[in-house]
Amino acid sequence: MTVKTVTVIAALLATMVSLTSCGNTIRGMGKDAANTVNATQDAGRRVDRAAR
Repeated sequence: MTVKTVTVIAALLATMVSLTSCGNTIRGMGKDAANTVNATQDAGRRVDRAAR
């Protein structure tokens, strides 16, 4: 294997790992945002019930 081949393979592996990490982060942020929305809606319902 030449140095160029090894470099290309290493770059491809680094790119794959980077993209996988980004995907996990985006999914995690989506779950956090969904939890925030759910918590806000629940708090709104509690305030509404308390006001009645």
